[in-house]
Amino acid sequence: MNSRSAQILAFIPQQGVLPLYFNESEAISLQVLETLYSAGIRAVEYTNRGQAALQNFKAMRQLANGLPDLYLGIGTIRNAEAAKAFIDAGADFLISPFFDADVADVAYLHKILWLPGCMTPTEIHEADKAGCKLIKLFPGNVLGPGFMGAIKEVFPHLQFMPTGGVELEEANLKAWFASGVVAVGMGSKLVTKQIMQHGQYELLKQNTEKALAMIAQIKG
Repeated sequence: MNSRSAQILAFIPQQGVLPLYFNESEAISLQVLETLYSAGIRAVEYTNRGQAALQNFKAMRQLANGLPDLYLGIGTIRNAEAAKAFIDAGADFLISPFFDADVADVAYLHKILWLPGCMTPTEIHEADKAGCKLIKLFPGNVLGPGFMGAIKEVFPHLQFMPTGGVELEEANLKAWFASGVVAVGMGSKLVTKQIMQHGQYELLKQNTEKALAMIAQIKG
């Protein structure tokens, strides 16, 4: 892992929330990124979930180059080919919905931070053996804080971030952080379809600021 990857690994827990989203429209993808940045976000996950993802990401990378201290990562990386394509496009980090040995190899060779998605102790163990330091618990709404609380004692040296169904509600966020996660991934509950569809960027900014403030308070 290079020094930039180490910085990102330290920064995601500091920020406490990792917003993630995808939109077929390049213009909307760019506008969401700018809005998140204006709300104080400095690490974002774009997701590889459509034909336009790579092209949109390249445009986002250009925009991000002009936004100081912004780490732009790519999620939903399912194979080595996608990993290479997005590394070439300038991704700062990679995230997958599962553990994949080929993606692990590509990340290792390029010295780039990779967060695999894990759902079982066996998958977490495999990720640990591959050198992963921050594990994405996925799907978070299925596993729940209880799973995190139980697994933390088995893997005390690893860090965890749930993604999937994390709510922008104090009780939900408190439960997750109390269970031992270092950050939460927030997709459709933060960057909602309605916000993107209707261009409600001021609402997105307000909700993002609210999430950052709430998490900062919970973490104390």
